[in-house]
Amino acid sequence: MPPRGETDPSRGKTALRAILAVGGGLALVVLGSLLVNFGLAPSWLTGATRDQSEAEAAAQQSGGDTQHAKLFTPPAESTIPDDDFGKSVRRGLAIFNDTGTNAHDFVGNDLSCSNCHLDAGRQAFSAPMWAAYPVYPKYRGKNKMVNTMEDRIKGCFTYSMNAQGSPSGGPPPYGSDVYRDLQAYFFWMSKGLPTGEKPEGAGFGKIDKPAKEPSRQRGEAVFAQNCAVCHGADGQGQKDINGKVVFPPLWGPNSFNWGAGMHKINAAAAFIKHNMPLSEPNKLTVQEAWDVAAFVDSHPRPNDPRQIGDVTVKDAVDKWHHNHQGFYGKEVDGKLMGPGYPSSDQASAPAQNESSGG
Repeated sequence: MPPRGETDPSRGKTALRAILAVGGGLALVVLGSLLVNFGLAPSWLTGATRDQSEAEAAAQQSGGDTQHAKLFTPPAESTIPDDDFGKSVRRGLAIFNDTGTNAHDFVGNDLSCSNCHLDAGRQAFSAPMWAAYPVYPKYRGKNKMVNTMEDRIKGCFTYSMNAQGSPSGGPPPYGSDVYRDLQAYFFWMSKGLPTGEKPEGAGFGKIDKPAKEPSRQRGEAVFAQNCAVCHGADGQGQKDINGKVVFPPLWGPNSFNWGAGMHKINAAAAFIKHNMPLSEPNKLTVQEAWDVAAFVDSHPRPNDPRQIGDVTVKDAVDKWHHNHQGFYGKEVDGKLMGPGYPSSDQASAPAQNESSGG
């Protein structure tokens, strides 16, 4: 019997052999769950941070990619200090990886921060948090004001985490310990980077324009071949037998809302190109990335939280969505995209200065 708190590797291997014999999509969900429970899952699935040795090994396996060789390497989780500041960092890490559990009152969907900011916010070209923290405060043209990091996180809760549908009806209030702990984690992760400079690997990276106009029809085929195995044929993600989300939903009532940045086809295409499929980033061609982004973003999702009261979809298009490359305000298969899934207990308007989307 292994020492208390340690996992018997033989148990994990036996369990894996058993489920591999099952086959099909259910086996994949069970496999994902067991990998997480036995501590055998890769960091891209769990969002857990990697030690320096694992990061270096991954770099060696990249074949000497000169672009990635220049990327900043955030500190290993094992170097988080064992003091009160370190406790805050660890709480921030926990919120980031399992937002619905550790910031439950402010999450209105089935997503966690680490679903878009991969490897617990460490992975380059998936909007890594080590690259974001040093450039705030900064002016954002989207809401025409200087944003602090707390402003930016609040926007993510409002739109990407669909806080309007959360138990509290909105994002954490300013000054919340949720923001304090997340910022402590980001600050610790970015140690060594100069402030005010955008480092290589920030955001979702660049993607070329497609040779052809993005096609939902072609994208549907790309999705079926490369994405459905994890996110489900219906795009609703997959959960384990305990209800824990293993792969997140990409549209529908439990995904990000129409105000989130990922509803823009160009943003989704860049993220997909550099990061998807999880086990084979950059597998898809530029055209395939744009096509599948169009397919994913052409489905209904929760309404933009700014669209309340007498604000119509057309009003929202004119005010917030007219510069976006997406399907908001357009008809897809005879259905208008934008009304979303409003509920009687959703929050009223977010603060006026939160008009930029996620």
